Amino acid sequence: MKTRLRSLVVSTTLAGLVTVFIAGCEKAQMANETPPPKTTVGTQIDDSVVTASTKSALLSDPDIKSFDLQVETRKGEVQLSGFVDNQAQVDRAIAVTRGVAGVKEIDNKLALKGEATTVGNKLDDGIVTAKVKTALISDKYVKSADIAVVTRKGEVQLSGFVNNQSQIDRALEVVRSVEGVSSVSNEMSIKK
Repeated sequence: MKTRLRSLVVSTTLAGLVTVFIAGCEKAQMANETPPPKTTVGTQIDDSVVTASTKSALLSDPDIKSFDLQVETRKGEVQLSGFVDNQAQVDRAIAVTRGVAGVKEIDNKLALKGEATTVGNKLDDGIVTAKVKTALISDKYVKSADIAVVTRKGEVQLSGFVNNQSQIDRALEVVRSVEGVSSVSNEMSIKK
């Protein structure tokens, strides 16, 4: 009995490993897939510090409602995305970000909100954002950890640094198929 159980555990484990290996191979063989430029562990840590410092600076600024902002950093380039109330907030967010140590360049992808939203809109947008994130995670060709999602009145804004144009195209295709998405704004950048 122990031998059968041990054989079952070993075969199940091997089947799982083979499945993970095959899925990884399929993902790597995606059409037009080119590997992103390499970054060192030190650069990744530096980028994480810059991202955290930028978020902290934006949160502590009374003129910016940074909860609606996304901050992504790659090799010192900070990408700001999301929705703000007015141009003054855009200008202030850029000025605050420039003051953060380690910021080499700013990629402004901020959009103006327009008219006010209702509590119902905010709830609906939260549901759409969750559906979009789930769809991106579920797609075997999209590296969803690199993509930030913000939704406002059904308009989904995708931002972040991705490996190549095929990642952008696939992410847009996936998001457009999600129920509740009225439009998709592509603010993603290809890793340099």
